[in-house]
Amino acid sequence: MSHAIERVWAANGLAARALAPLSWLFAAATGVRNALYDLGVFRSERLPIPAISVGNLSVGGTGKTPVAAWVAQQLLALGASPAIVMRGYGADEPLVHARLNPAVPVIVNADRVAGAREAAARGATVAVLDDAFQHRRARREVDLVLVAAEQGAATRLLPAGPLREGRGALRRASLLVVTRKSATLAEAEAVAARWTAFAAAPPSCVIALVPGALHDARDPQAATLPREVMKGKRVLAISAVGAPSAFTAQLTTLGATVTQATFPDHHAFDARDAAALAARAETVDFAVCTLKDAVKLGPLWPRVAGPLWYLSQAVVVERGAAPLHEALHRLVRGIRP
Repeated sequence: MSHAIERVWAANGLAARALAPLSWLFAAATGVRNALYDLGVFRSERLPIPAISVGNLSVGGTGKTPVAAWVAQQLLALGASPAIVMRGYGADEPLVHARLNPAVPVIVNADRVAGAREAAARGATVAVLDDAFQHRRARREVDLVLVAAEQGAATRLLPAGPLREGRGALRRASLLVVTRKSATLAEAEAVAARWTAFAAAPPSCVIALVPGALHDARDPQAATLPREVMKGKRVLAISAVGAPSAFTAQLTTLGATVTQATFPDHHAFDARDAAALAARAETVDFAVCTLKDAVKLGPLWPRVAGPLWYLSQAVVVERGAAPLHEALHRLVRGIRP
């Protein structure tokens, strides 16, 4: 299903045009809601601690979770005490944050205002609001808006396209962050230029989500394997993420011959899924998933089966580091005693 939806959005053909009236209704509803906030009819609430939102304009596949985790790591390095505040759609994202930043509290609450209050009560000095760009009731000091370079040509709103809001929403953003997995740096820079080519656009930066080492999904503390071991090997790519094609493209770029096993985003794996995938893995050299899948699938993977690996992702700021780091420093300077 996820592949079919991606094909509809990418083709921008008859199916997408048939859904266009629904996109117009979605755009109208979104526009009215934003106008009510802009006019002060709907009011945003001041949070007890400074906050930074890491959100996006499209559904899934922008690298929001690793970027939010990276932001928390940067804030820790600057001497702040961050907490991740998120809606927690699906069981995977809170587990991923706990894996990436064990020292950072993860608050799961669909009400980001209440979540920030809980974070403050637990000693946090700054809140990292994961996926909160459209959650305007929670007032924040910094808004990072992510756009995937691989989706940079998208113009249609849901359901005819992947966008939650149009480019005009960038007027509310502090910084546009273009992420790339399989796209080139030049392609990502072109997307940044295209998305900021209007008045009141924020500055932009480009972040690469670079594949790292292979980790054992059943035992994250075990020895890792270098990513180069997949070159020339047959790999079963297991993914239940927003943009499975980007994950597959990364593995292909590393020289693997990839067979896909895709599931809907946030799929709740069960023992039958694990057994079936382990059986398929017997026909390839490596079974590899994302960290988002590993935190759910690893505990279910049969002990008698071969290993299940996940491919780590490193955040590398390739362009526009200055405004990004200035935003984080400004946030820390504004921490209220």
